[in-house]
Amino acid sequence: MPMGYVVNVVLAAACTALALYPPLRPRPLARAAFVLGVGFSELPHVAAVLLLGVTALTLSELGDPGRLGAGAAAVLALAAVTLAGLTVLARRAVRARAAVRDALAGAGTPVPGADALPATSAWTRSDRRWALTSALTPLPWRPRTVERIADLRYGEHRRHRLDVYRRRGGPVGGPVLVYFHGGGYTSGGKHREARALLHRLAQRGWVCVSATYRLRPEAGFADHLGDAHRVLEWTQCHAAAYGGDPSTLVMAGSSAGAHLTALCALAPGRAADSASPGAPAVASPGAPTAPTAPTAPTAPPRIAAAVCLYGYYGRYYGADRDGAPPSTPLALDAAGAPPFFLVHGDRDSYVPVDGARAFAAALRSRSAQPVVLAELPGGQHGFDVVSSWRMRAVLDALEVFLVDPRVGVVRPAGVLDAGG
Repeated sequence: MPMGYVVNVVLAAACTALALYPPLRPRPLARAAFVLGVGFSELPHVAAVLLLGVTALTLSELGDPGRLGAGAAAVLALAAVTLAGLTVLARRAVRARAAVRDALAGAGTPVPGADALPATSAWTRSDRRWALTSALTPLPWRPRTVERIADLRYGEHRRHRLDVYRRRGGPVGGPVLVYFHGGGYTSGGKHREARALLHRLAQRGWVCVSATYRLRPEAGFADHLGDAHRVLEWTQCHAAAYGGDPSTLVMAGSSAGAHLTALCALAPGRAADSASPGAPAVASPGAPTAPTAPTAPTAPPRIAAAVCLYGYYGRYYGADRDGAPPSTPLALDAAGAPPFFLVHGDRDSYVPVDGARAFAAALRSRSAQPVVLAELPGGQHGFDVVSSWRMRAVLDALEVFLVDPRVGVVRPAGVLDAGG
């Protein structure tokens, strides 16, 4: 048996096991489980096809399978067990559609159109078509109908950069999304996660802003929060120049970005740091340029809804419980909260789902607005890096959530309904 094949099978088996049963403790092992297992968790069908292909190629080179020794038979048996595990992962992934469907129903959100998101848990022809399409297009390529205006400045720091996504030749006056990436405040970038989200809404006529912010150890909590408010104020000043309506603004974020989103949504009036919110925007060649001397906003932007993907909702690194400003959204009053759409994997070993459950409970205890918590079966941290079954189910549900009359975010008339 070729040693290369043995190594591949053992590695695939280990990653599949970590995706199936990710440990929550100790923390180093839990984070390793996330890094090694998330690809297998989100794209198990791709891993299965690769393993089958390598196995078939190896067997064709070995000749008569009946003449293989005990060691080779054991490796092939391990490959078979791994394929069975990948099948289980795939079944968990496609169950995301029913999970988000049930979460919407539990929050009282009406589901218009059975073809878009069936209201029952039965597996329908629409579900099968959706699953096949998602399996064949797992990478979040930017559609030709969407343009990205890259690296606009909202401040003087090298991390004060944002991208604007919008539909080419699309309608003017659509809603605006502001997105913040994850990375535990120590890493990350504006073009790594949630690209499928940005592309989908831009196709629908939204103007989407994806921003970077300063990171540890150079920056601290006040810097991160200040940068988030800078981005919101920049958007309030400049979104109209790119075709958006900043009066209808939705915030979104992943992991640490969800932490920032929750804080800003619950305390929208907190002032940014000393930098001017009206810093000029520098566009790429040929892109429309925002006004160089915009009028500073007289009031903080109204957050129409907040979208938090696998968010962290605890205190910032070493922050005091009674510190000011509060570094956990659990310390803020949720009475004036906007509608929240929370999504978390129930197998998240990096940020366990218990935190999302606690935050959802806190919101529901004080807020009169809709609060959706969708727990994705088998979902790990970082599921939005690819356009997987889970992410597509989340996007379908999010569109339904955003047109809920209680949420008040309405898609502009004339936008094509082609899927993302």
